[in-house]
Amino acid sequence: MEALEWFVRIRDDKADAEDRRAFAAWLVADPANRPAFEQAEALWNRFDVVEPEFRRRRKAGGLGRRDVLLGGLAALVAIPAGYVALNRDLIFATWRTAAGERRSFTLDDGSQVELGSASALSVDFSAGLRRVALLEGEGFFQVAPDAARPFVVEAGIGRTRALGTAFNVKLDEDTVAVTVMEHAVAVAVANGAPLTLEAGWQVSYGPVGLTRPVEVDTGLVQAWRQDRIVFEDVPLAAVLRELERYRRGRIILMDRAAGAMPVTAVFETTNVDAALATIASALPVRVVDGGLIAVVYGR
Repeated sequence: MEALEWFVRIRDDKADAEDRRAFAAWLVADPANRPAFEQAEALWNRFDVVEPEFRRRRKAGGLGRRDVLLGGLAALVAIPAGYVALNRDLIFATWRTAAGERRSFTLDDGSQVELGSASALSVDFSAGLRRVALLEGEGFFQVAPDAARPFVVEAGIGRTRALGTAFNVKLDEDTVAVTVMEHAVAVAVANGAPLTLEAGWQVSYGPVGLTRPVEVDTGLVQAWRQDRIVFEDVPLAAVLRELERYRRGRIILMDRAAGAMPVTAVFETTNVDAALATIASALPVRVVDGGLIAVVYGR
């Protein structure tokens, strides 16, 4: 997403020498930045796929050049076939949900699963193990007892083993949060020793390993199951990233300083546009909605 932002900024009519110096510094700051930028360029070179629609939107709605650029890129990135091609494991997902969709189902062992928006899950049961892999998004698990076959949820670099329990697992980029609603789970990362987590507690893990467990309000954690998401002093950048999971298309924040502003709010996941309007009215930001793309600027 950062590469897309730079692609748009450096091509904007208002880009100046300072923007170009900052862009040059960004390119060399991380070896992964240049390939990401080149991918953004490649996406734009395929813009002929969606250009007629965005020309129409620009003419009808007065969208600026920057908004059309962002819209075109977002539309290309959002094409499901292209996304799956870049995420090979998703091809083999047993269950999937679209943006804004929730889905409940029963596994062969009787365990209940509810998948959140834009989520994917694969299931691999054997005689000695019930293995589930959360490939993206969020899931709530109510596990049926089976002493002979442990129930394990793999997500990111770790795994969560049910100890007769109900729990929530959320995968956000490279960070996973595990929250226990009933009984306990054992969470382990790579070859590390498992951590036993009791009901009412949450632990996260990612590139730096396991964090210290924290006590949480489990009702707030699983508010998504009632089509709500709750934020308490969460940076705007993280809020927008979460809202994007419930919206067809992309939400791009163009102001890093604005992204640090804290947000405390309850939003309905069924109406992300209303959530963006509330953010624009409560914070010093401006939202430009181009349909497939919403761009958030600092004022």
